[in-house]
Amino acid sequence: MVIENVDVILQLLSKCQYNNVHPFHVSTLFLLPLVLLQSGSIAITGHAFSIEEATVHDFHMAFEQNKLTSRQLVEFYLGKIHKLNPILRGVIEVNPDALLQADKADRERKAKLPGSLLGLHGIPILLKDNIATKDKMNTTAGSFALLKSVVPRDAGVVRKLRKAGAIILGKASLSEWAYFRATVIPSGWCARTGKGQNPYVLSATPCGSSSGSAISVAANLAAVSLGTETDGSILCPSHVNSVVGIKPTLGLTSRAGVVPISPRQDTVGPICRTVSDAVEVLDVIVGFDYRDEATRTSSKYIPQGGYKQFLNANGLKGKRLGIVRNPFYMFGNGSVLPQVFEHHFHTLRQGGAILVDHLEIANIDVIYGSSGEDAALEAEFKISLNAYLKELVASPVRTLADVIAFNNKFSHLEKIKEYGQDTFLQAEATNGINKKTLLKLARLSRNGFEKLMKEHKLDALVTPGSNVSPVLAIGGFPGISVPAGYDSKGVPFGICFGGLKGSEPKLIEIAYSFEQATKIRKPPSFKP
Repeated sequence: MVIENVDVILQLLSKCQYNNVHPFHVSTLFLLPLVLLQSGSIAITGHAFSIEEATVHDFHMAFEQNKLTSRQLVEFYLGKIHKLNPILRGVIEVNPDALLQADKADRERKAKLPGSLLGLHGIPILLKDNIATKDKMNTTAGSFALLKSVVPRDAGVVRKLRKAGAIILGKASLSEWAYFRATVIPSGWCARTGKGQNPYVLSATPCGSSSGSAISVAANLAAVSLGTETDGSILCPSHVNSVVGIKPTLGLTSRAGVVPISPRQDTVGPICRTVSDAVEVLDVIVGFDYRDEATRTSSKYIPQGGYKQFLNANGLKGKRLGIVRNPFYMFGNGSVLPQVFEHHFHTLRQGGAILVDHLEIANIDVIYGSSGEDAALEAEFKISLNAYLKELVASPVRTLADVIAFNNKFSHLEKIKEYGQDTFLQAEATNGINKKTLLKLARLSRNGFEKLMKEHKLDALVTPGSNVSPVLAIGGFPGISVPAGYDSKGVPFGICFGGLKGSEPKLIEIAYSFEQATKIRKPPSFKP
């Protein structure tokens, strides 16, 4: 089922050529008996269970107590998507096999198969539309250019999700081509859906590029979701949609089968409503994948017993947290930020953290001004995308040059002409990667963030919003964004905890402790 209002797609549907799905499946998917109540509750043989804002743990408890089935959970989300997605545009497609997967999960749980009441078994998940699925859905990065392309296999993270028994609910919208097509495209816009809307204040940015993943879990269109980040694309949407996003250490999760920008910076991570849910997802998707060499090195960081053991409400105790006020506390979000974050510092101290204030990152002006990151990404994008497109079983485009030509030919489709493709053109003009630029970026990380963390023996850097993302991105460092408040207009903002490679256990302890101490997140209000 495709959620879009574009004539060309309707024509494809009418010709029965889209999505490898018979028109009957498309037209009847939402005519199923959806168990959708305004309260967000499902009544089952005298019991009631509220799905709205429920966690993965809540779902498993409801499964075990026979208050809920995976089929009812999927039907609920399909109903929410049907109701809200025309406004929010957080979902591009739903999986026509989602209910079949739910029935399978219910059968396995009834048979008490090992693991059927653990992790993501029977839990619906939305995937950003640049993460490949070898099924009846498309993988298009939000672009018409990849419509009807055929991927060779599931992405590495999708293979792990299926093995864990997760239900692939559908594909989330995104800033087209992971926000790498042009410099003037609004956050959350892609040709296939139009612009995604922030569910808290519809006129506010949803940020990108993993906008749909954040919008959808914030608005309870899905239980959990996956996003991707090259620079800010998990942290920023999480920050402005009042959800939790984990940008893992580079290579902790496989990028195989993900439409690429840069193997040096790309990462896949969870976007969920709570830290505990994000950790549930992280536990499933981390690990070695022979199709992504970076996972070989980073697998050593995965702790024995996984990451759930670090959901410690007292995890702030003894943690050394760094505060770099310039430039991070100079970026405004209204007058609310300074006073709110001073209060958050007090909360961190009350939890037993040691705050090391008034620190400076060496060469921070260079990182934000003339690091060469954009030039490096453009060169890496051309090489990586061409390799990805070449491996597709079938595709209307086989090179970046083909994509550019496609956009020129079909510029009448949904503002493609208006927004242009200047980043694509700059990438196509590159001729290999400048190694001096890569050495410069590595040096900026080593002599800046890494040196600061080691010299002051910090467990994490604490920053407002997501403006720290370039610092974390160029070094492959992890970060976690947690809801931190709402400004005077009701627009959410987050707090970010960033650390050195492999520091996810510490970051999870810190983020979970902060979340439990504050419990700031509230459901969206859908203000105009």
